[in-house]
Amino acid sequence: MAGMSQRMVRARLEAGLEQMGLGLSAEERDRMLGFLDLLHRWNKAYNLTGVRDPGEMVPKHLLDSLSVAPYLFGDTILDLGTGPGLPGIPLAVTEPERAFYLLDSNGKKMRFVRQVAMDLGLKNVTAIQVRMESYLPERKFATIVSRAVTSVPDLLAAAANMLARPGRLLAMKGLRPENDELCSLESSPATLKIHRLKVPFLVGERHLVDVRYG
Repeated sequence: MAGMSQRMVRARLEAGLEQMGLGLSAEERDRMLGFLDLLHRWNKAYNLTGVRDPGEMVPKHLLDSLSVAPYLFGDTILDLGTGPGLPGIPLAVTEPERAFYLLDSNGKKMRFVRQVAMDLGLKNVTAIQVRMESYLPERKFATIVSRAVTSVPDLLAAAANMLARPGRLLAMKGLRPENDELCSLESSPATLKIHRLKVPFLVGERHLVDVRYG
């Protein structure tokens, strides 16, 4: 790995997990680092992420993804616009009893997700290559999560018919969304909460818009 050595990357991951109070097993930590290694290697040819340094991938991809773990609800999770498997892959590693469906329209990113699931033995991951607007699932999902894909109202409109009742829509954001982005939810039957997320080693704000039905 360029930049940090593998030992330093592992140390940064372990320090971040400790700060977040996440007690991952040795096998789960190895899978996290295996995902990072695959992402780093594939990124050289396929440009899956703008983050090049594995040391920076730890907070920006792994720890950031895991920061939403306490807010997951139910056994079926849909990751809309997953890209190279974020936040779905890190969450699937730590939540083996839950089924994760990772959706994106980008073929090379979906090939990568399938390869990761196979190489890491993640039997709880299903890759779905389709546009968000065209997806007609056979089942509804207890939680739908998305990492800065679109505005909250647009995400809610796209995901509304995919979400079970009760269910949660989790929109990962940087800065706290402005009130005008959320005002359309005031007449919604849902309960809206905004959580400020603390991600070790990550510069800048992170927030989670938590929309709960039922």
